[in-house]
Formats: sequence, C-alpha cells, structure tokens
Amino acid sequence: MPEHNHPEAGHTHGAEKLSGKKIFWVTILNATITVAEILGGIISGSLALLSDAVHNLSDTAAIALSYFANRIAQKPKDARRTYGYKRVEILSAFVNSTVLLAVSALLIVEAFKRLKSPESINGNLMIAVALIGLAANFTSVLLLEKDSHENLNIRSSYLHLFGDTVSSVGVLAGGLAIKLWGALWVDPLVSVLISLYILKETWNVMKTTVSILMQSSAALDYEAIKSDIEKIDKVKNIHHVHSWMTNEKTIYFEAHVDMEDMPLLEAEKVCGRIEHCLKEHHGISHVTLQAEVDKCEDKSLFKT
Repeated sequence: MPEHNHPEAGHTHGAEKLSGKKIFWVTILNATITVAEILGGIISGSLALLSDAVHNLSDTAAIALSYFANRIAQKPKDARRTYGYKRVEILSAFVNSTVLLAVSALLIVEAFKRLKSPESINGNLMIAVALIGLAANFTSVLLLEKDSHENLNIRSSYLHLFGDTVSSVGVLAGGLAIKLWGALWVDPLVSVLISLYILKETWNVMKTTVSILMQSSAALDYEAIKSDIEKIDKVKNIHHVHSWMTNEKTIYFEAHVDMEDMPLLEAEKVCGRIEHCLKEHHGISHVTLQAEVDKCEDKSLFKT
C-alpha cells in the first residue's frame, strides 16, 4: 500500500515581504489615534469617539499581531510541531475577534442608554480629535497603498485602515452636527453604526478562525476534484477524502486512490499527475495520496 507524500507547495504569499518599517509607523500612528480618541471621548463625553477608538485599537492590534504572527509562522517545522507555526496567525485573529465582539456589544448597549438619556458633549473637542484621527488614518492608508497590491496580508490591513478613515469621517460629521444644531442623538447613533460595522467584520473573521481551528473541511469543489482525478489514466476511483487548513491560505488534502494494478514506479507517476492537478487547478498546498488496488469496500468520497 504505497503512500505518495509530497512536501508543501511553495505558497509563501509574500509573508516574509511584510515591511517592518511601514508596519511600525502604521502601528504608531494608529496607537496615537487610539489614545487621542479615548482621552477625547472621555473628556468630551462622546461615545462615537470611544467607539472609533475601539475600532482603531482593534486594527492596531490586528496589524501588530499579524506582523509578529507572520514572523513566528516563518519558523521551520520541528519534531514538536510537524505542521509548523502557521496557526499562530489564526490564534491571534481569534483572540482579537473575541475581545472585539464583547467590547462592541457593550458599546451598543451604552449607545442605546445614551439615546434615552442624552448627555452633554463638547462638539469642538470631538471635531478636533476626529480630524486628528482622519489625518493619521489617511496617512496610514497612503503608507500601505502600494504594498497592498502585492501582499494579501497588507491588503487586509489596508482595507481595515480604509474603513477606519471612513469611520473617522462619520465621527467628524457627528461632531459638526452637535456643534451646529445641538443634535446630541447623532453621537450614540454614529457609535451604533461604527459598532455594527465592527461586529459584521469581526463576525466574519471569527467564523473563519473557528472553522480553521476546528479543522473543518476546506471550501473546495469536491465533485470537480473527483471528476478531474478520475479522468486521469489508470485511476479508477478516489475516495476517503480529508481536507483541512493550517491557516486561511494553506490547504492540506489526503485521499485513497484506487488504481489499476501496476508497478510501484508507475503508481508514483500517476500520483504525481494527481498532485499536479490538485495544486494547479484547485489551489491545494500539500497532498498525501494512498494508492491501492481494490482494497476498500467503501468507495464513497467521504467515508461514512
């Protein structure tokens, strides 16, 4: 029962290309915004500023954690962790998402309390802090714009920062409404909108991280995989398929392949063609195949 086991495909996705200098300055800028908005929110009484501070804090943590997790993920595999350290990124995202969900929910509850009982807000201070946040977020977006087209991790951070810029505009508009018309209800409304946006984005991340940590099957077209492999010469059937992911990009795939009776060297060549098909047409990173001849009675794609 020969097993065809190949090393992981070379999908680095540019993780090693993350610019430490740019990430450092983006992190510093976002940390500055966060501190300014927390202080400004407390002093001015603006819940929208505090909500935006949480948004910026989450992105600051996400950018920093993503950078350091990427560095750790580059560590070589060893006897203790034969799959390597790639799940450090997933654990970081899970922790960050859990905290964000809880804080966003608390901010929404507080916003509804404010809607019922509006509190005095210093519109001038709210506008000043929102302008600082807008300027720093826009600078961060410019810093990452070029690299965002070449690296998926940076692209993710870039989109988060773009969202921060938009939310800063919302806070600024809320401050102007309070200053010009005394519309105190705008502040908790902006807070709710920002928090709902954070919840939506965070929930998507949470679902992905939980799915990966639970070793759920990768989102592949299994019927197309079965059809493609069974078209390969001397392959009779593929069955007992398993797939999982170590992070959001690295897919592992293993299966039993029922073949015609042939020398081991020929079976290896067939397995090589199967591996090529899986990697080139289905985006799979690491393939393990168990070649056999009429061994399993159950020939279903997924063993019941």
